[in-house]
Amino acid sequence: MKFGAALRVPGGEVDLTSYRADGTPGFAGGKKSGTKALAKLGAELAELQERLFAHGQAGGERSVLLVLQGMDTSGKGGTLRSTVGLVDPQGVRITSFKAPTDEELAHDFLWRITNALPEPGYVGVFDRSQYEDVLAARVRGLAAPDEIERRYDAINAWEREQIERGTVLIKCMLHISPEQQKRRLLQRLDNPEKHWKFSPGDIDDRRLWPEYQRAYEIALERTHTQHAPWHVIPADRKWYRNLAVAHLLREALLGLDLRWPVADFDVAEQRRRLIKEKLHL
Repeated sequence: MKFGAALRVPGGEVDLTSYRADGTPGFAGGKKSGTKALAKLGAELAELQERLFAHGQAGGERSVLLVLQGMDTSGKGGTLRSTVGLVDPQGVRITSFKAPTDEELAHDFLWRITNALPEPGYVGVFDRSQYEDVLAARVRGLAAPDEIERRYDAINAWEREQIERGTVLIKCMLHISPEQQKRRLLQRLDNPEKHWKFSPGDIDDRRLWPEYQRAYEIALERTHTQHAPWHVIPADRKWYRNLAVAHLLREALLGLDLRWPVADFDVAEQRRRLIKEKLHL
């Protein structure tokens, strides 16, 4: 079974309690075999990404956008290092969305998201995304209920527009359990080298765990579409999370079915020129 089929939300009502955060859908092995499987994907992912980059350099219009959403410590940064890090960084554009600036607040919520879209030929990665505007905004009351409702439809229309322009969307919700999150937060507090990664606000958000889970369920229900489906990635096991996202990226790149661009010059003639060339150094 492909990882995409194993992880894709079926549609309709979503109950996150029915998804095991420590599961390994689509993979029968353990950590050791999973780590080896991820390493083996590296060469193939790198070639597929290079084909996409070459496609863009030759005037193509295709691109890939990986959206990573999840509670704190679910591993958005770790996924970037272990999975996206397998490909050439020159062909990757990573955007980490923080609290909006005054300029961004002066525009529609999708303005800053649109400005960060990957150009043709690139793999774009959103560490958090437009979904913060229906997740945190809903839980913390940062927007009126009718505005939140408008945003679901606006996101669906915006995503369809990007797909029609040639972008493939991979939407991943990194699903972590509250127990595992607590362990990871404690690890940060117990290690002075990781204090910079901790924020007291992380504990405040834990107190709103049920509200955030419900906000995620509604977002998945309202914005899971045939052209831009959601995938729920069990995130308690870091090795599986990384492997799963790598496979989703591989499936998306393979689905583009890109070929190396054909030379727009006489290859044989240029080869003869190079062989005969004499440099006066």
